[in-house]
Amino acid sequence: MKEFRCVIIGGGYAGIHAVKAIQKAMREQSGKRTIRLILIDKCPYHLRKVLLFKPAAGDDNIKIPLKQLFPEGVEFVTAAVTTVESAVKRLLYRDMDGNEHAMSYDILVLAAGSVVRKPEPAQGGMALADLDSAMSIREAWRANLRKAAEETDSQERQRLMTIAVAGAGLSGIETSAELAYSVRTDAKQLGLDPGAVKIRLFNAHERLFEQGPAKVGVKLERSLAACGVMVSHRTKVLYEKEGTLTLSSGKTMPAGLCVWTLGLLPNPMLQSIGLPLTPEGYVVVDECYRVQDSPGIYSIGDCARILDPASGLADGKTCKEASVQATRLGKIILADMEGRPAPSHKRFIDFFCFGLGPEQGMAWTRQWGLDLIFTGKLGWQIRKYTWDMASLLK
Repeated sequence: MKEFRCVIIGGGYAGIHAVKAIQKAMREQSGKRTIRLILIDKCPYHLRKVLLFKPAAGDDNIKIPLKQLFPEGVEFVTAAVTTVESAVKRLLYRDMDGNEHAMSYDILVLAAGSVVRKPEPAQGGMALADLDSAMSIREAWRANLRKAAEETDSQERQRLMTIAVAGAGLSGIETSAELAYSVRTDAKQLGLDPGAVKIRLFNAHERLFEQGPAKVGVKLERSLAACGVMVSHRTKVLYEKEGTLTLSSGKTMPAGLCVWTLGLLPNPMLQSIGLPLTPEGYVVVDECYRVQDSPGIYSIGDCARILDPASGLADGKTCKEASVQATRLGKIILADMEGRPAPSHKRFIDFFCFGLGPEQGMAWTRQWGLDLIFTGKLGWQIRKYTWDMASLLK
């Protein structure tokens, strides 16, 4: 019985769903072959990255050990991949002690994900980029509240109780809403007026949620206002220095903390591993997620540029797209192994959802030419379901 070695690079959303999909596809295969699954990631856990705002606002644990997700049938290597030698089907990696190793593969799935875009160091503030920065943000605003409780100068107290969130994409919206709830709760416990807490969300665009209909953006802004978040449109934060923001409008504003939520960039490790990339730094794949000129290699998720062959539109860079791509990838790999036609990529339906603080959310989809919007607790339940499903908790 022939054994195939399948290596998955990345334990994020695309990677863990790829493991699950390949396991399922191999159980359904008609041929007599076994597959050895190896998952490589720098961390021994899956980080629920879309929930980074949770540890920034509270004490939530957003790490899941990989062995908990896959108690059997998967080998784990804690390391960083440095090179892929596609001509000989071998990859090189560096373990956490700095030792270099080589590993051969029959199938390689690159699901290295993305990294958070950071401002330049001179721009000040704190970027919500990883678990450490999330916890630093939490400690910063809590320290500011403790100072505010002792502060006698009203203007300085107000500055300490003001938080700016720079960047109004999905991460910025969810971060500002969660902070509004948590900071007000802590302020009340310290004897401060929770109504004095100011959360300002700065949006460089004309409105919120430009990917969807304007009425959804209006509803989002109203929901944010109801939980204490004020949105400033067509305005960028240029930099923060010594407690003062300088804005693109030329105005300045005092703030105790500036949190940057500037979106995503392709994982920089892609630049050095030796696979073909787009000018923007994404892996080049065909409609079946096969990497260009690299037999046996596939790529999905944030690190790949995936186009719908019917419309030419690029897939989004969220966990919902990654999970659907992974499900299709399992079928593609099995079809390629058996030498039959593989399914092609299809663009995900129009569907977005937002967490707007504890037990509050909004979801939107377009079906049959109609815009369907779900708000409040139902919107939150839909959002929570997508978070849990993305991390294989459903």
